[in-house]
Amino acid sequence: MTQESAMHTPVFPAAVPQRKPRLALMGEFSAGKSTLTNLLVGRQPLPTRVTATRLPPVWISHGPEAASITATDGSKTPLLPEDLANVPMDTTALIRLTLPAEALELCDLIDMPGISDPNMPSSVWQNLLPEVDGVIWCTHATQAWRQSEAAVWEEISHRFEGPSTLLITHFDKLRNSRDQDRVVRRVRKETGEAFGAIFPLSLSQALAAGEDMEVWKTSGADSFIEYLVDMLVTWAQPNRVAPAQSNPAVSAPNPQTEQPLGADVLDFGGRRESGEQPQLQESPACADAGGRVTPRRVTPVKRSKRPARSRPETYPTGE
Repeated sequence: MTQESAMHTPVFPAAVPQRKPRLALMGEFSAGKSTLTNLLVGRQPLPTRVTATRLPPVWISHGPEAASITATDGSKTPLLPEDLANVPMDTTALIRLTLPAEALELCDLIDMPGISDPNMPSSVWQNLLPEVDGVIWCTHATQAWRQSEAAVWEEISHRFEGPSTLLITHFDKLRNSRDQDRVVRRVRKETGEAFGAIFPLSLSQALAAGEDMEVWKTSGADSFIEYLVDMLVTWAQPNRVAPAQSNPAVSAPNPQTEQPLGADVLDFGGRRESGEQPQLQESPACADAGGRVTPRRVTPVKRSKRPARSRPETYPTGE
């Protein structure tokens, strides 16, 4: 199957309504939500520097690259994508962004503001919650699952019909396996059954992986992306079972692996046409002037060329 035909392969059965799941990326300020968005869409449309991350909700859908502002009075204004960091916060309710990323053929992403930002009222993101189907919650490993996060999640979690996932981001900041193990076990105990799956993840390592499959796997991105794709392609199937129920293991990235920051990511295109495990087809990291990155392909063929998967350290789910 050619790339063009793969991009237009139906994700869901024809009898199922075609609206894609809408996943909100939520968490505290600077927990890695915008970096995660950039990883998933295979380019860098969102600013990630601490001084530039104060944005209203950014709703990202599939389509030609374009952006617009929805003002608090309901009016809409076109916006150059490179001007995202300069939107007027006091009059902007929402940024709509379209990108030709294959991941966005499976879902819409809504990058929410930090829940604890004192300069942004919670109503800015709460107004969008009725549009959200599921959540990917990012919690910073060095202060994972703070009381403020638990309180917000307890208040809003009942609103979502789809499964939600918890990412322990910046996991490479925990410098030894004992600390990693302790954090994961504590978070599992404190969250109980609130999330369908929990994944430790080093976003900087995932972005830096390039062609290095071991770095990609030890970053935690390999397990998370495979789980996410499985979840999305089965989202609309009747009587579906969440992937976490059949494979609850959580893999811990290796904090000792260091690579220069890059931006190579998974492409979701080939995953939807087969029930087989996707294979990562290597391609060189290559960023162009427009912030695009060359994605690492996902395809169900040529499994023999994928490096053998070493069994990662796992954590039991019955904590």
